[in-house]
Amino acid sequence: MAITFAILLLLLQLTSSTLVPAPAPAPVPVKPPVHAPVGPTHPPLHPSVPAHSPLHPPAPAHPPLHQTPIPRSFIAVHGVVYVKSCKYSGVNTLWGATPLLGAIVKLECNNTKHELVLTDKTDKNGHFYIEGTKHITSYGAHKCNVVLVSAPNGLKPSNLKGGLTGAALKPKKSFVSKGLPFFLYNVGPLAFEPKCLR
Repeated sequence: MAITFAILLLLLQLTSSTLVPAPAPAPVPVKPPVHAPVGPTHPPLHPSVPAHSPLHPPAPAHPPLHQTPIPRSFIAVHGVVYVKSCKYSGVNTLWGATPLLGAIVKLECNNTKHELVLTDKTDKNGHFYIEGTKHITSYGAHKCNVVLVSAPNGLKPSNLKGGLTGAALKPKKSFVSKGLPFFLYNVGPLAFEPKCLR
C-alpha cells in the first residue's frame, strides 16, 4: 500500500502540474539596434580652435586716408646735387658721391597760362633753392619739375631721380617768406656722372 500511495501522490503532482499552467516567461521587447557614439561621450577639456582662425580679432576697416589739401601758396623748391664716384659711374646709386658746387638746375612749370623757367646754382654743399613767381602756386605745382642743366668741367647729367627727364616735386611744408605764404617742395637727390680716367 505504501507503493500505491507513492504512485498516487506522484500522479496527483503530475495532474496538478498539467492542470495549472506554469507562468510563461516574460517576452523580450524588440528594439531597434543602438549604434555606439562616434565621438567622445564627455566634453573636451579644451575647446577646439579651428586652424585658420586668427589669434586676434580683425582690425576694423578704416576709410582711406585722404591727403590734406595744400592751401593756395606760392612755391619754393629745394634739392641737393651730387657728382657720382668713378666706382659707380653709370649706376643709379649715390654710394661714394660728393656734393657738387656750381651745378645749374632749372625749375620748369608748364601751366597752360604761364610757362615758368627759373634757374639756380648749387652751393658748396650741393644745395639749391628756387622760389617761384606769383604766377605759379601750389595748385599748379603738379605741372612743375626740376631738370639738371650743366655742371663745371662739362660733367654729364644722370637720370637718377629724374635729373634728365624732370624730377617730380614732393611736398614738404608750408612757411612764410617776406610776408607771403609759400609751400616748400623737395626734389632728388640729383646727380651728374663723373669724368673718370680709364
